[in-house]
Amino acid sequence: MKNNQSRRQFIGATTALISGILVGTKPVFGAPALIRSLGDKPNSLIDGVQIGCITYSFREMPDQSADATLQYVLDSGISAIELMGDPAESFAGAPKSKVDMKVVGPLMRKRRENQTLTDDEQKTLAEVEAQRKAYQQELAQWRLSAPMKKFEQVRKMYNQAGVQIYAFKPSTFGIQSSDAEIDYGMRAAKLLGANQVTLEHPANDAHTLKLGKMAEKHGLRVGYHGHEQQTPTFWDTALAQSPANALNFDLGHYVAAGNPDPLILIKQKHDRIASMHIKDRQTAAHGKGNLPWGQGDTPLTQVLKLMREQKYKFPAVVELEYQIPAGSNSVAEVKKCVNYCRNAILS
Repeated sequence: MKNNQSRRQFIGATTALISGILVGTKPVFGAPALIRSLGDKPNSLIDGVQIGCITYSFREMPDQSADATLQYVLDSGISAIELMGDPAESFAGAPKSKVDMKVVGPLMRKRRENQTLTDDEQKTLAEVEAQRKAYQQELAQWRLSAPMKKFEQVRKMYNQAGVQIYAFKPSTFGIQSSDAEIDYGMRAAKLLGANQVTLEHPANDAHTLKLGKMAEKHGLRVGYHGHEQQTPTFWDTALAQSPANALNFDLGHYVAAGNPDPLILIKQKHDRIASMHIKDRQTAAHGKGNLPWGQGDTPLTQVLKLMREQKYKFPAVVELEYQIPAGSNSVAEVKKCVNYCRNAILS
């Protein structure tokens, strides 16, 4: 415990130091060695299969800052991530949201999965929606003049610790977002070193066309994420609109939705998959539960072996959504998921 605490304190101090180094007029030689001194860098590239993680997996952790998130990633043994917007944007000075996602997240998931909400839960969600709308307006205004150098600083901090940011998922690509906001999000992604941005599929053909064309100009891909609305043809319109449009495929949700063998879809669309979320969900016949890995019906091992055999380069992305056991936390559980992947790929 003491080692973890001191390591976190060191990263926090190093973050501040790097910020000063990067914005200074003269280079400070030898500074990168500070982060390298943290010890061995993580490596979740397993026999050619890149295991990643979406930082949404750490939403239960108390500190959501950029340096704390980096610590969670390192402690999980992850070397490549899909970075949510909050850690990077808060580092850049974005206004803070008052919404407690630890409370709201489970309610949003219940609604998304068509579970019955109590009157109190419905009231809470309505209040949160109003808070989020006001916050999004404030955030949108901030984004128009955000200090973009800060995103480059985040990239350097993560890269020097051995972590690649391959995807960025801020809340700036929605239907209500202006072209200026979308452009900001894509520019930030490039500065973070990402090759793709991700968002929930908007179910709006005009918007996927716009995003695809804007991404082409930035040299990025747009990965559209789906839940139980995923089908084998779910992405076809977006894929036809632009070579920049791609899948942010969710293997577990696809299985829970009762679709055909997911290996068929992966083989057919592998060249258009930007990234793939992995979790272990049950089929509808078994209750659609989101379970600790190895207990559900999702063919995780078969998919990971397919990726190894076919040398697919898109990352398999840990998304922690099962209930965290008492006495554990999301970092420990993500680490278990990574070990599951390692055993599956190497067996």
